[in-house]
Amino acid sequence: MEKYAFIGTQRLEVGYLEWNPGGSHTAVLVHGWPDSPEGWRPVAERLAQADYRVLCPALRGFGPTRFRDADTPRSGQLAALGRDLLEFIDALDLHQPALVGHDWGARAVANACGLRERAASHLVMLSVGYGTNDPQQALSYPQARNYWYHWFMATSRGQHAVERDRRGFTRQMWDTWSPAGWYTPADYDEAAAAFDNPDWASVVLHSYRHRWGFEPGDPAYEVDEKRLNPAPVLAVPVLVLHGAADACNHPDSSANKERFFSDAYRRVLLDGVGHFPQREAPDEVASAILGFCGGAS
Repeated sequence: MEKYAFIGTQRLEVGYLEWNPGGSHTAVLVHGWPDSPEGWRPVAERLAQADYRVLCPALRGFGPTRFRDADTPRSGQLAALGRDLLEFIDALDLHQPALVGHDWGARAVANACGLRERAASHLVMLSVGYGTNDPQQALSYPQARNYWYHWFMATSRGQHAVERDRRGFTRQMWDTWSPAGWYTPADYDEAAAAFDNPDWASVVLHSYRHRWGFEPGDPAYEVDEKRLNPAPVLAVPVLVLHGAADACNHPDSSANKERFFSDAYRRVLLDGVGHFPQREAPDEVASAILGFCGGAS
């Protein structure tokens, strides 16, 4: 089992996993919700074998990552995730790493690139369509149905579920977002340990309520929010990997996004794969990342 290292940023003490510290290239892999850095292990090992230094940070509110100040708002707004990632990159003095993210992590890596030009050599987004952070976005009825948990968390009953039954609640996502039989109980238990973070419920509830305009954001990110909304065009090579059987974010939600990118852009649908490609098809995901990023530094 890998051991977490820690690095301080402006607001956080970030716990992260690392493979191959002496690698000649660098990739930062950012997990989503509800998941943990350990979910990247098979992909990270493949990248490490290809001479990448691989870093997998735990997002704010997850695993061993902690807020440095008790008075810092426990915001889960998506701009904060992008800023956290930039501060993590700076704290470790990384130069244009390849940024790879799944779900929340995909939003974090894209927002990092939106907040800073040349933040990354390459950008890889899993299971999320870019430009879908706007609370006024068009939303199909099938996708609104998929987002039942967003609306549920806007209610007091949903808040109770997140605060008091986080395993029962998140297990529902694992059981319904991908074809049956894709994970073992041990896989889930390892990921769910990250949800024991004392700030997890507050960060999660704020994240989903804020993104639909139900709660205000942290004023500290007001400038970042303005830079990210509407979604800026990104000048970085982009690869989108989306499971064709994703029952959370419908595959159509990542289609027809070419207008948002001014550099190389590629989108790949993964047959038979649901919402967690890095867990369900790690070899295919690792091969796609290496084929796209090549000798990214």
